[in-house]
Amino acid sequence: MVLCEMTMFPSDKGVSVSPYVARILSIIDASGLAYQLTPMSTILEGGWDDVMRVASACFQELERDCSRISVSMKVDYRKGEESRLRSKVAKIETILGKTLSKG
Repeated sequence: MVLCEMTMFPSDKGVSVSPYVARILSIIDASGLAYQLTPMSTILEGGWDDVMRVASACFQELERDCSRISVSMKVDYRKGEESRLRSKVAKIETILGKTLSKG
């Protein structure tokens, strides 16, 4: 199972790129993969091929009308099928004995 933290946005469309980010979030949401949106990135969870297929689809969506695209990806692979998207945070909260700030 792969956790992939991905940031992708056009760098040639001015200060606010929210409409472009929304377009790729629509692709991620429709993919069926588990994901978590954060203010700075999106974390995807699934098999390697599935996660990379979604990342490619997001890139291709922006490539249609963006001349410059910034992509940053960080991947953590762990053998097995157990979901870690939320359990990693829950484990730290258990160790600390409290719920951490959710914003």
